[in-house]
Amino acid sequence: MVTSARVSVLAIDQGTTNTKAILVDATGQVQARASTALSVHYPRPLWVEQDATAIWQSVLRCASEVLGTAQALPVALGISNQRESVVLWERATGEPLAPCVIWQCQRGNALVQTLKQPGVAEDVHRRTGLELDPMFSASKMAWLLDNTSGARRRAEAGDLCLGTIDSWLLFRLTGGRVHACDMTNASRTLLFNLHRLEWDEELLALFGIPRQALPAVQPSTGIVGHTARESALPAGIPIAGLIGDSHAALVGHAGFAPGAVKATYGTGSSVMTPVASPILSQRGLSTTIAWSRSGQVTYALEGNIYATGATIGWLGKLFGWPDAAATVTELATACPDSEGVYLVPAFVGLGAPWWNAAVRGMIHGLTLGSGVSQLARAALESIAYQIYDIFAAVQEDIGIPLTVLHADGGASANALLMQFQADLVQCPVLASTSTDVSALGAAYLAGLGVGVWRSTDELTALHRGEQCYVPAMPEAERGVRLAGWQDALARVLCK
Repeated sequence: MVTSARVSVLAIDQGTTNTKAILVDATGQVQARASTALSVHYPRPLWVEQDATAIWQSVLRCASEVLGTAQALPVALGISNQRESVVLWERATGEPLAPCVIWQCQRGNALVQTLKQPGVAEDVHRRTGLELDPMFSASKMAWLLDNTSGARRRAEAGDLCLGTIDSWLLFRLTGGRVHACDMTNASRTLLFNLHRLEWDEELLALFGIPRQALPAVQPSTGIVGHTARESALPAGIPIAGLIGDSHAALVGHAGFAPGAVKATYGTGSSVMTPVASPILSQRGLSTTIAWSRSGQVTYALEGNIYATGATIGWLGKLFGWPDAAATVTELATACPDSEGVYLVPAFVGLGAPWWNAAVRGMIHGLTLGSGVSQLARAALESIAYQIYDIFAAVQEDIGIPLTVLHADGGASANALLMQFQADLVQCPVLASTSTDVSALGAAYLAGLGVGVWRSTDELTALHRGEQCYVPAMPEAERGVRLAGWQDALARVLCK
């Protein structure tokens, strides 16, 4: 075990709208942090992409900034990352050949629709635990191979690499020496067999993805490579943790035991709970890998929402508010409820538990008395309603009561939203006071990989700050509000 008081772990949290780096000491406390914003581009309706090189450069900037405060070289580096997003790059040079296709992007939907033949979606679900949906990586990979000049031929020859963001960053951090991803990211591609824990040859053939272009699949914790010298980033740091950001948040909450459940409030949202073995959900949830360690795999049930924080951003763009989150909160607080106004944010369809990529958003219940305050309140409440739908489905699937909901992400600092969430789920919501939960999860795994911490029990014992919200809404009022949300959903889904 590493015991020096000066020991630190570097963690990178690469998200959709920003990249963050933190330096964590052996007590689990954050000693330094840096972040930088990233642009998201919408070149066509329903297309979402980013500059892959800009993502890499943002990692270098943030890592260099926090390392400038370090007393000694970190003993390990961990990465958490936006999931399902895909990069295509040259193996020899590390240069991307196309934009990074983001998880929200629907450009793979045409392929997904052609694959929805009798029995295909059911077989994919059995093998991967996932719905046949364009959010997941496989259709994005196929689109890049078919729409980048010469890419399919070169990928089949082994000249190109395809991967999720963790594999892209690992490749660049190691100077092109390692092309690998971890099991959590692999399990979000529609190409990974959840039972055999390997790339599935039949699924590769179904989507037309050459195996030689894909990364090797590794555990979430354990040394997979070492940094190469790059700009201000020193060589030789062991890279010992790789994990998707939603899974990292569950680790960051120390949600290791069955019955733990967390909701991450980001651009989109994820509700996740660990389970001992794969459960093929009948309620629209995904079965995925929570994390893996030394041959031991922990599974999870998860529900994914396309637009939560993105809804607030859309409203801010619509009205020209420079600080959309603050303005929405101020307006929403000014009225006691939405007065029957509901916003269903199906901007790119609906994720779990509905999985309908074809439906579009709707505002329902407007009257002549409705104004911007009611719309702001409806936008904020739409986040909590979507989380509630998944929370209820998780509880039904696992068959045990969920007695507390852990919350993280930017919107978890919103007291109005967290109270409304507690009222809907009818159990306490423990909102983390840390803005670094996913990054902490990556740091925890990297530290485990090199012996800073020896067990998950030690991680559970680390101090974490939380704000508690308890249910206060009368049941009759709760029932009326949920019925209104279900009515609005039904109007969207029937189209």
